[in-house]
Amino acid sequence: MKRVFLFLVTNIAVLAVLFIVLRLLGVDTILDESGTGLNMYNLLIFSAVFGFGGSFISLAISKWMAKRLTGAKVITNPRSSTEIWLVDTVKKQAAMAGIGMPEVAIFDSAAPNAFATGMNKNKALVAVSAGLLRAMNQQEVEAVLGHEISHVANGDMITLSLVQGVVNTFVIFLSRVVGHFVDRVILKNERGHGLGFFLTTIIAQIVFGILASIIVFWFSRKREYRADAGGAKLAGTPGMIAALEKLKKGVQEPLPDQMSAFGISGKPSKHGLKLLFMTHPPLDDRIEALKKMTSF
Repeated sequence: MKRVFLFLVTNIAVLAVLFIVLRLLGVDTILDESGTGLNMYNLLIFSAVFGFGGSFISLAISKWMAKRLTGAKVITNPRSSTEIWLVDTVKKQAAMAGIGMPEVAIFDSAAPNAFATGMNKNKALVAVSAGLLRAMNQQEVEAVLGHEISHVANGDMITLSLVQGVVNTFVIFLSRVVGHFVDRVILKNERGHGLGFFLTTIIAQIVFGILASIIVFWFSRKREYRADAGGAKLAGTPGMIAALEKLKKGVQEPLPDQMSAFGISGKPSKHGLKLLFMTHPPLDDRIEALKKMTSF
């Protein structure tokens, strides 16, 4: 219930900010002065503000949201040997990757998982689950941390937000063009926008959104392979392979939907058409890719 409330409040706040931005830019309508045609300039601005705005505001508050959605507790003063080792390992890997020291956190989950997020690669957050620390040895945890540090060093969070912003902009723009066409040409509405415009726009936005998500998920899967390779470089390929093997055997408990793309282990792996809508490649494919790397 807390997650749902936080999600709703955050999205309402984001919408309010975006509408204020539109007003400041002087975009009050997507129709031209006659009220019959589309003002393409205003429509593009409207689409870009909502397409990129929502994506980048979400990225800007991603650390704050991640802590509240997962209950992750940042280690400020390490109190145990495990916490000391975690902080020291992240510090060492961050230096090797050429990024600033991230915040290090632990979140309460029985499932072995970890994530990294943040708008700035020099001020990121790296978190591991209590279940991961229980299920894996130090070599395997070190590989998982290397995977997350590689995400940060590669700028994956920022790039994913850019990709999401671009596809969002096209989806919003094209869905309203289709809605306007149906309203004018098929339903013969001459001025303003009628119910047909809004219904068609909603349907078109859903359809285009599903197609666009395939692009975003494809990019998300590609970055997982790169992060696995980075983890292998920072902590050794055997450790990275062993960590992924442990993930296969661990309790399947994905992160909240808003963060599923950020975890080292996404939702249970699928093949076929379902793979198109997965943020992570199947673990077997990731393990095979690492084995091929070592064969050259």
